[in-house]
Amino acid sequence: MRVLSVNVGAIREVHWREEIVTTAIWKHPVEGRVAIRGVNLDGDDQADREVHGGPDKAVYAYAREDYDVWRDRHAVDTAPGLFGENLTVEGIDLVHALVGERWEVGSTLLEVAQPRLPCFKLGIRMGDPRFPKRFQAEGRMGAYLRIVREGDVGAGDAIDIVSRPAHGVTLADMVGALHDRSKAHALARVRGLPAFWRRVAAR
Repeated sequence: MRVLSVNVGAIREVHWREEIVTTAIWKHPVEGRVAIRGVNLDGDDQADREVHGGPDKAVYAYAREDYDVWRDRHAVDTAPGLFGENLTVEGIDLVHALVGERWEVGSTLLEVAQPRLPCFKLGIRMGDPRFPKRFQAEGRMGAYLRIVREGDVGAGDAIDIVSRPAHGVTLADMVGALHDRSKAHALARVRGLPAFWRRVAAR
């Protein structure tokens, strides 16, 4: 399990449906070590911190194996950072990652917080307003990570899963909880759920 690339992006303005939209979904790989601190990576940004970024969405990871599915099944021309992830990783099953499991990556300690629920800006990035629905239907959402210990990361760093909680709730289970009452009920076993997912569990 390792990091293939570290990707960052600045806020830009784009024209979309006769409007100007600000977004930082365009990420590009960078060389060398990149500091991870606060709620972000050095050189990276988010345009709308109410729905992107923050402590429970500080770092976004997406797996090369999931990109392979998009390439092979859906003919998407994939590249690191395409879906706006900060860490393109390989050898790790993000779909079945446990909520709350912790990774040592470089000198950082990161914690799996929640899956991505795509917004319209992914459609902007892909040039297809229907893409967010396709993305969610495919179920390969990637993982948002909290920063437990600040440090730095670089391409080639190993990913060591150093702890896993006993509750057994995966990122796929969280997505399923949006439409499955039993899975929503199971979220109550997870400590430190982000506010949105606490509402899903209560509902």
